[in-house]
Amino acid sequence: MNTPAAASAKTFSPYQKRVLGILAFLQFSVILDFMLMAPLGALIIPALKIGPSQFGLVVSAYAFSAGISGILIAGFADRFDRKKLLLFFYSGFVLGTVWCGLAQSYESLLLARVFTGLFGGVIGSVVLAIAADLFAPQMRGRVMGLIQTAFSASQVLGIPAGLYLSSRWNWHVPFLAMAALGLAGGIVVALGLKPVTGHLNSPQERSAFLHLLHTLKDPRHVPAFAATALLTTGAFMLMPFSSAFATNNLEIGIAVLPVVYLVTGLCMVVFGPVIGKATDTFGKRRVFSFGTVMSIVMVLIYTHLGPIPLYGLILLNIVLFVGISSRMIPFQAMASTIPVPAARGAFNAVSASIQQVSGGIASVIAGHIVSLDASGKLLHFNVVGYVVAGTALVAWALFLRLGASRGTP
Repeated sequence: MNTPAAASAKTFSPYQKRVLGILAFLQFSVILDFMLMAPLGALIIPALKIGPSQFGLVVSAYAFSAGISGILIAGFADRFDRKKLLLFFYSGFVLGTVWCGLAQSYESLLLARVFTGLFGGVIGSVVLAIAADLFAPQMRGRVMGLIQTAFSASQVLGIPAGLYLSSRWNWHVPFLAMAALGLAGGIVVALGLKPVTGHLNSPQERSAFLHLLHTLKDPRHVPAFAATALLTTGAFMLMPFSSAFATNNLEIGIAVLPVVYLVTGLCMVVFGPVIGKATDTFGKRRVFSFGTVMSIVMVLIYTHLGPIPLYGLILLNIVLFVGISSRMIPFQAMASTIPVPAARGAFNAVSASIQQVSGGIASVIAGHIVSLDASGKLLHFNVVGYVVAGTALVAWALFLRLGASRGTP
C-alpha cells in the first residue's frame, strides 16, 4: 500500500514522518560512503603509497561503476516494488563496504569501490523515486531539505568518527563500522517501510530497453540530465582533496580537522530544512540563483586560500555548504516534478548514472590538475576552483531555462 502523495500539502502524516526518517538514513549511508574517502585521503595516500591521480581513480571507480549500474537498472526500475528494489541494492552496498574495510592493497581497494558503486549508485535514485511517490509536489522542497540533512549528518556523525577511528586504529576501521551501522539500518528499512507499488498501476512498456530509450530521449528530461551532470562537478572535484588541502596548504592539523566537519555539519543540519522550507515558500528558481552566486564566490575564495586559522576555515565551510545546499535542494525538488510516475524510477536511475559518471570524470580531471610539491602541498588547486565556477554558471542557465519551460517560480 502507498500513502497518497496528495494527502496533505501542509503537514506530514505519522507514516510520512517515518518514511522521511528512513529515506534520510539511506541517504546518510550512501553519502557517508563517499564522504569518508575525502578525510581518509590524507591517510590512504601514504598508507598505500599512491599519488593524487591514483587516489582520484579510487574515488571515481565508485562513480563509474555506479553510473553503469544506473543505466543497466533504469529500464527495469519501474517494474518492481520500490521497497524490494531498495533492499536488494542496499544489501550489496553493505557487502561492498565490508570489502573496502578489508582491502589491503591499492588494487583490492579499487575493486572494492567498483563493487560498492554497482550497488550503492542505485540507492539514491530509488530514495528520490519513493519520495516523489509518497509526497505531494508542494511538500517536496521540505522533503528534499530534510533528506539533504543526511549530507550534513554524515559530517556531524560520520566524518569526525571516521577520522577518530582511523587515527586511533587505521583507515580500515571506519568502513567496517559503517557496514555494521548499515546492516542495522537495513533491518529498520525492511520492517518500517511499506511496499511502494503505486507506480505499477500505470501502463508499463513491454520492453525494458524501450523504456530506457524513451526516458533518455524525452525532451522534458534532457535539460535536467545536463544540469545534473554539471551540478555534480563541484563535489567530485573539491571534496576528494579537501583534507589534504586543509592539512598541507591551510596548515590545519589533522587532529583538529574533525572539528571543521563537526561544526559545519551541525550548522547544516539546521540550515538544510530551512532551505527546503524557503524553496517551497519563495520558489525554486530564486533559491537556486541565490545558492549559485554564493557557491561561486566561496569556491573561488576557498581554492585560493593560504594558511588560515581554524575558526576562519569553519566559517568559510559553513557559508560554502549553505550555497551548495541552496542549489541541490531546489534542483531536486524541481526534478521530482518532471517525470510521470511510471517513468520516475527510470528517470532517477539515469540521473544517478549521469551524476556518478560525470562526477567520476570530474574527479579524474581534478586529480590530473593538482599535484604535490616536495613538502606535500597541493599545487594548482585554484585552477580546480575556476573550473567548478564555470560549470556552476552553465548549470544556472540550464536550471533557469528548465524552470521557465515548466512555469516554475
